[in-house]
Amino acid sequence: MVHPLADVKAIYVPESTNIWQFCVIFPNAQIGYNCNICANVLIENDVIVGNNVTIKSGVQLWDGVVVEDNVFIGPNVTFTNDLIPRSKVYSKSILRTILKRGASIGANSTIIAGKIIGEYAFVGAGSVVTTNIPANTVWYGNPARQHGYITNDGILLDMDCRGQDGNQYKLERI
Repeated sequence: MVHPLADVKAIYVPESTNIWQFCVIFPNAQIGYNCNICANVLIENDVIVGNNVTIKSGVQLWDGVVVEDNVFIGPNVTFTNDLIPRSKVYSKSILRTILKRGASIGANSTIIAGKIIGEYAFVGAGSVVTTNIPANTVWYGNPARQHGYITNDGILLDMDCRGQDGNQYKLERI
């Protein structure tokens, strides 16, 4: 479903994907199945969005962003693609930012260009990500720092891999 007030130029958008009002999607953007792209999202040409992705309102995915399957991007998350931006000066090489399968990015976070967010990693709201984030880890703050771990099922763990219930967990991807 593409809302009639969206400007979608992408060659192919699966029927199972919802694109809401005031979205702008460039012609060469690749959009997966069963995605929910909320209002006021912009997706440039050199962007790949996997399957089962949720992109909340106010997000811009600039050239070079790759979003794998089952990723959640909260409202107003900001991505960059140029480490030294200048007006009317265009970088010859765009840095790739990759959000691996199952990652979640909290509202109003900023992801600096060229970073990799690992599988099932969790970035808390308002964080500024200046480094790569390993799989199954929890990061937040400015700059974002690791504060724990998270299971693939979304159970938050402390730095000793203990859940709030006191149980010890073993993570395969650490």
